[in-house]
Amino acid sequence: MTDAALRRWLGAACGVLSAVALFAIMGLTLVDVGGRKLFDHSVPGSLELTELLMVIVIFAALPLVSLQGEHVVFDSLDAYLPAGVRRVQQAVVDLFCMLALAGVAWLMWDKGSAMMEYGDVTAQLGLRLGYFVHVMSVLCGVAACVHALLILHPVAHHHSGVEGGEPQP
Repeated sequence: MTDAALRRWLGAACGVLSAVALFAIMGLTLVDVGGRKLFDHSVPGSLELTELLMVIVIFAALPLVSLQGEHVVFDSLDAYLPAGVRRVQQAVVDLFCMLALAGVAWLMWDKGSAMMEYGDVTAQLGLRLGYFVHVMSVLCGVAACVHALLILHPVAHHHSGVEGGEPQP
């Protein structure tokens, strides 16, 4: 798989996952509010489901933010640095992000496994929380891989000091 194809596949997969979860939140909210207003009865566990779906939205969007270089940056000094220095600086930042996200992914996987072992469930619906923590862990791992990809194959829209085209949709 080529670099561009991998970027498109990652963007599509994470984008669809995040969009489906967000759409589910919207549908659940519509049904919940409608049920309360029209039938005086809300959807059981709607708050739990909304919280868990928000986890999916946020963690599925994390690799997208990294892939597109859309995080908050401090670039006040970039105008004064040569392109080569900015490229090295960005590689160091990507390395730090990769290591931090990989560490968080590992810790979350361990925590999710412990939650599975203890049988931790949500209060109202009894959903196994360990599964959601494992999904969060995997998506943090994907974001770490995105930063590794950016170290090896930088793109202009993400790295100042790198020549190239515009970001891919």
